[in-house]
Formats: sequence, structure tokens, C-alpha cells
Amino acid sequence: MKLRRWQRAETVTETIAEANADHVSLTQMRTALNALPIGVVIYDAGGQEWWLNRAAHVVVDQQRGHAELTREMSSLSSKALHGRTSTVLVNVDRPLGQTLEIRSVSLINGGALLMIEDVTERIITDRVRTDFVANISHELKTPVGALALLAETIAGEADELDSDVQRLARHIVEESHRVARIIDDLLELAKIEFDGIATQEDVSVQAVLADAVGRVNAVAVASKIFISSTEVDADVVCQGDARQLVSAVTNLCENAVKYSNAGAEVHIGVAFESGFVTISVIDYGIGIESEHLDRVFERFYRVDQARSRQTGGTGLGLAIVRHVAANHGGEVNVVSTPGEGSTFSLRLPMKIR
Repeated sequence: MKLRRWQRAETVTETIAEANADHVSLTQMRTALNALPIGVVIYDAGGQEWWLNRAAHVVVDQQRGHAELTREMSSLSSKALHGRTSTVLVNVDRPLGQTLEIRSVSLINGGALLMIEDVTERIITDRVRTDFVANISHELKTPVGALALLAETIAGEADELDSDVQRLARHIVEESHRVARIIDDLLELAKIEFDGIATQEDVSVQAVLADAVGRVNAVAVASKIFISSTEVDADVVCQGDARQLVSAVTNLCENAVKYSNAGAEVHIGVAFESGFVTISVIDYGIGIESEHLDRVFERFYRVDQARSRQTGGTGLGLAIVRHVAANHGGEVNVVSTPGEGSTFSLRLPMKIR
């Protein structure tokens, strides 16, 4: 006889409780899950709903019949059952227009877990902040450009004997260009955060790599660094925004070149697994200490302040990569050994033909 939802709930929670009998009772576990403001839905190994906590029941009851929410929950639970965890945002109309974030987790002994959180206020706050940053950045571009032009004029017209004037003018030009690059990166990050994926199209992985290497190659040659890349079939494609994907791989390559020593190599590897393509940018440079690894994707975070000033980075490149990965249902990770180098891996879902 088929178990009803609450009977299946008894089965899964009793199993978990038995495994943790010395630590928590079944009643305590249910009480704890029901106290969470985040909805929790547990699925068995066959993809059937086992149990929902109180917050999940509220969402399901309010959004009953919402086709997109039902479809996404089914898709996420199915992926999690096959070991693929992911996160999606779903816009719903009831009660007053909400954005729900749904995250999937694979359970060790089979089954899947979904977490449903109302992130409406966070989304609104982020949009206001992003809009503010974009507007300020646009306003700053004109005066910064004017400063660079004025400094170049002073440097060009200064008498040859006025070496101090020329030196200071050139320094102003360099710093103006640096500020301009920061503004450009702020605008890029704001656009990626606010627009999400602007276009949905088939994007050739081979074309993304070729474009990214082409953008970085001049800097690499000047630094005497060689960039090599794995050959990829032209029919390997992702679906998304080509501009964003090229920007992400370019930033990873630029980062690798900046933190490599002259004469070193940067290698771009490509691997395929379970419907995903992983683009790995490998350098053999200075590496990153373990205490910094969790923060390297934060805006403006600097592992080595002195080195960052020398390389002229903006501190936004890896933050851009993280957002591009999230926009495309992927992820970015880093593995590094100080003194030996780093590997940044951008994992993206391939289009299923």
C-alpha cells in the first residue's frame, strides 16, 4: 500500500532519529525544522515528497497551482537526486509579489532536500544599491576622463627641463586610467547583477576561450607569460550570455597572468562531466594562503595589498566571475598552494542537444 505524505514523513524522520538517537529526539527534530523561517522539503530516493516543514507548507498552500514554482521544485529535486545541487529564483504573485530562492541539496543516503526562502527584500535592496553604484559610476566617468586628458596635455606641453612637472603629470594620467578601469568594472558588475542573463543564446565554449585569450594575450606577452589552451570541439555549447561568459574567463586569465612570474605559463583546461563543462585556469605563480580562499570572490578583497598595487588590479574581477557563474546556474571554485600556483574552475551546465 502506498504511504501517504505524513506516513512517509514518519519513515524518514524516524530513520534520521535512529541514526542520531544519542543526540536529538524525533520530536526535537520536527520542532527545530518547523521553527525555521526557511521552507524545507524532503524527497525520498524515488523523488516523492517525504516531509515538509511548516514554512514550506505555507509557501506550497499560497502558491498552489503556480506552474513555474512546481516545475522548478520538480527539476531541482530531480537534479539533486543525481548529485547536482543548484539554486534558482522564482517570482510569484501571491500574496503581494515575492521572489523565492530555492536551493537543492543531495542527501548522503539517497533523497534530496529543497530549501525555500523569501528573498524579496534582499532583491529590492540589491537593486537599489546596484542602481546607485551604476548611476554614480556613470557620473564619474566624465570628470575622470577630463582629468586624464588635462594631465596628458600638461605632460605634452611641459618644457623638457620641467622633469618634475612631466613626471607628476604622467603619474596623474596613470592614476586616472586606473580609476577609469575601476569605474568600468563597477559598471560591468552592476550590469551583471541587475540584468542577470541579458540574452539567451547558444554560446560556443571554443569561441569564449579564443575571445578571452585574445583579450589577455597582449598583457601576457608584455609580461613574458605564455598562455596555452585545451582544444575544444566547436559543437560544445552553453546557453546564456556570450558577453558575460567571455568577461568571466577573461577575468580569470587576467588574474592568472597578474600573479604569475615572468617566463611562466598559464594553462586553460576544459573537462566534461554529468552535463557540465568545467573551464579551469591554472597558473604556477605565488599562490594563495588557505585563510584567504573563502574571500577571494568578494568585491575589492586583496590577498596581497602591495602586489595588487603593483599589478594595478581593481579587486572586482573575481566578483564578476562569481556573479556570471551564478547567472548561468554554475559555480566558480579555487584550489591553491602558496608558492606553487592556483587553479580557478568555472563550472557551467552544457546545453543538452
